[in-house]
Amino acid sequence: MAESMEEQLLENGENRRWIITETYCEELRKLSYIAAPMMAVSVLQYLLQVVSMMMVGHLDQISLSSVSVATSITNVTGFSLLSGLVGGLETLSGQAYGANQWQKVGTYTYSAVISLLIVCIPISILWLFMDKLLILMGQDPVISIEAYKFSLWLTPALFGSAILRPLLRYLLIQSLILPMLVSAFLVLCLHISLSWFFIFQLRLGKSGAAIAFSFSIWAFVALLVFYISRSNSCERTRTPLNRDAFLAIGKFFRYATPSALMVCLKWWSLEVITLLSGLLPNPKLETSVLSICLTISALHFALPYGLGTGASTRVSNELGSGNPQKALVAVRVAMFLAVSETVVASIVIFLCRGVLGKAYSNDVQVVDYVAAITPFLCLTIITDCLQAVICGKSPN
Repeated sequence: MAESMEEQLLENGENRRWIITETYCEELRKLSYIAAPMMAVSVLQYLLQVVSMMMVGHLDQISLSSVSVATSITNVTGFSLLSGLVGGLETLSGQAYGANQWQKVGTYTYSAVISLLIVCIPISILWLFMDKLLILMGQDPVISIEAYKFSLWLTPALFGSAILRPLLRYLLIQSLILPMLVSAFLVLCLHISLSWFFIFQLRLGKSGAAIAFSFSIWAFVALLVFYISRSNSCERTRTPLNRDAFLAIGKFFRYATPSALMVCLKWWSLEVITLLSGLLPNPKLETSVLSICLTISALHFALPYGLGTGASTRVSNELGSGNPQKALVAVRVAMFLAVSETVVASIVIFLCRGVLGKAYSNDVQVVDYVAAITPFLCLTIITDCLQAVICGKSPN
């Protein structure tokens, strides 16, 4: 009798372990289906900025340093804020979608677009005084003026991003990853061609890089709008602009504000370092090298950011469906993938430290300086990866 009970307990334990294994494997499949393409989309989207930086870096040091400073200040005052605020849409629309409230998904997306466009107005006004602001901060006057010219041509990209980011979340929440992936790839190919044409053929230099970036952002928006307006996959959530979208703006900001603070504080800490490097004795070299390292770090950050975004979608969908235990499983699976990815990435970057700088500059001094800083870069990549997934999976 005792042996029979022991066998039954052992069998129950094995069945329980099998069920748990099946549950985690199923969640791994679901999360990978969303996160893997989203990671690719994030990388392709950030490569727009990387391509511009690479091409400008092969002009001269003043061009690279001024674009680096302009990119930092526009990220701090504009693009990072939009990235943070749009996180509120993941919570609202994700839970609405999980609860089968299809119309609210479209309504909240409209609210997000309207809110971000409103935020862009004071930001664009601030950019009109970018040169004076940088000089006031102690930056080199020549770099400040060139950075100001670059930021002016980025203004159209700012307003385009205010529409693009909610559209990406709108599709992500519905697990419509393929149109995002295809659109991002087509836009990257277009951006490479435009950047080469504007920078080298028309000899517009760094201004050509900003023009190409703005044009590419709006091309991205056009492709997504075309898909959403025509696709049967969006039929349930596609709604006309209505009064409810404006009434939900206040609710959107209640969720978006803490999300923006969480994203911006981390992003700003990196960009401020770039700005501070402009105060060093050799600002052209220091700014160029540091911007290259931070660009590499940010490019890698697109991977865990995509994973965190996918985890956030899974968590919000399960919470909206009333399944908190499945949401917890999604969190654990996401952290397992994050740890695995950061180990591989940091090792690869460390082994390639001698050639990383050559992609951005022909200057031997810059290349050697980048190689010397890379070990410290690997440490930041480890912490960034875990932080990105933790922030991305937060339902709030």
